[in-house]
Amino acid sequence: MSPTFVDYPVIEPDADAPDVLRCASMELVVTDLERSRNFYVDVLGLVVTEEDENTIYLRSIEEFIHHNLILRKGETAAVAAFSYRVRTPEDLDKAEKFYSARGCQVRRNKDGFVKGLGDSVRVQDPLGFPYEFFYDVEHVERLAWRYDLHTPGALVRLDHFNQVTPDVPTAVKYMEDLGFRVTEDIQDEAGTAYAAWMRRKPTVHDTAMTGGDGPRMHHVAFATHEKHNILAICDKLGALRMSDAIERGPGRHGVSNAFYLYLRDPDGHRVEIYTQDYYTGDPDNPRVTWDVHDNQRRDWWGTPVVPSWYTDASRVLDLDGNLVPLVERTDDSEMAQTIGADGFSYTRAEDGDESMPDWKKGEFKLGNQL
Repeated sequence: MSPTFVDYPVIEPDADAPDVLRCASMELVVTDLERSRNFYVDVLGLVVTEEDENTIYLRSIEEFIHHNLILRKGETAAVAAFSYRVRTPEDLDKAEKFYSARGCQVRRNKDGFVKGLGDSVRVQDPLGFPYEFFYDVEHVERLAWRYDLHTPGALVRLDHFNQVTPDVPTAVKYMEDLGFRVTEDIQDEAGTAYAAWMRRKPTVHDTAMTGGDGPRMHHVAFATHEKHNILAICDKLGALRMSDAIERGPGRHGVSNAFYLYLRDPDGHRVEIYTQDYYTGDPDNPRVTWDVHDNQRRDWWGTPVVPSWYTDASRVLDLDGNLVPLVERTDDSEMAQTIGADGFSYTRAEDGDESMPDWKKGEFKLGNQL
């Protein structure tokens, strides 16, 4: 069973949609700022742009804007903002109009909601997620040429988000209205969508919409240049006796084709370290669709996935800083009985099951995934 490549028609965004350039930053609430600083700075090597007793602004090696990640001290660990940069200042007016027309709560601050950003719009989007859009930024030193500061596991940019929502098809339609395009998705024979990877920049995704109780944040991902950078992070965690922070991997995804590692920070927020996906910028880039029963979509090598990767995710906050209530995933299709953010648990045929293709039969059996 191989993924299929389909030339879908290009979906035009809503006329009032802002022109989103890329995912740019995430604001996390953490309960112990010192422990989180140790994890993200001392272990993962993110660079401190500035900090005070309540907030730390961090960036990756190749970033020239003020921050990619904000750590803010609070009582309950959660996500306060998924932040996107837009192409022009006028796109902030469009963001206000786009979300107001959908009945969403919209706030604008000409001076920015956080340090390093100017005029910004924050919304609670139709799925319940706190989104932020900005254009004006404070520039800082890009450290790509400061090899004296590079660590073996250097993180070079923020790559994507992964969001958990109870209704993936509705989420995909909304994101297409916002101008995002599907690069890969997971479907069953009936065409039920279990997850979709969606992009604005010309890579596999800026965010993914995956099925489950939501709204929640499954992970935030930072990119490295090469696989060896990810292996160096694993070696470092082992040397520091912090290997319990490794939740899953390292491994190779089927979806996105990327090499990956999943970590959990001191509050349980999931961080993916990610490298070597592919270019998607041509207007006729075909969509890759994976069968929900294809085990290689999650891990190309067939490595089992730990249960926590399916069940655990970070709560999100509304614009007043309160936890957004969870909505359970319900569906009349078989999706309602599945396990995990992207469909079924590990499905291998029993020996002698002639209904399965050869690659699923017993001679290839690797054991149960859960």
